[in-house]
Amino acid sequence: MSFPWWQVLLAIASGLLVMWLVLVVALAVVARRAQDRLGWQDALRLVPDVVRLVRRLAADDALPRGVRWRLWLLLGYLLLPVDVVPDFLPVIGYADDAIVIVLVLRSVARVAGPAALDRHWPGSPEGLTALHRLVGARAG
Repeated sequence: MSFPWWQVLLAIASGLLVMWLVLVVALAVVARRAQDRLGWQDALRLVPDVVRLVRRLAADDALPRGVRWRLWLLLGYLLLPVDVVPDFLPVIGYADDAIVIVLVLRSVARVAGPAALDRHWPGSPEGLTALHRLVGARAG
């Protein structure tokens, strides 16, 4: 049994739409849980320091090459104007960026150790403590 090409395209588009909606709901749930652990105001204060941290870590030749590649890809993702969830949507629009940042930094902390985060952290000690909580790393 053969299906017309437009039905195949419609089925693929419908599947992608459903997957996107599931991702948006999952991001909303994760963003809500993160908001409970760390206030949005605290997280917003971390943003400039985290961007500087990512750039410093990406430029550190002492870190493994795979870690540096992840960090450069993260910076590229953050610079792209297109996101999985559009930024104009309240809360969840920026949640995808925040979740990607946390996941990459968690991976960096596991491979390079929390001491690498400590060594390159440009902000306050309180901000570093909050970062350790976000990425699930113990102070090094």
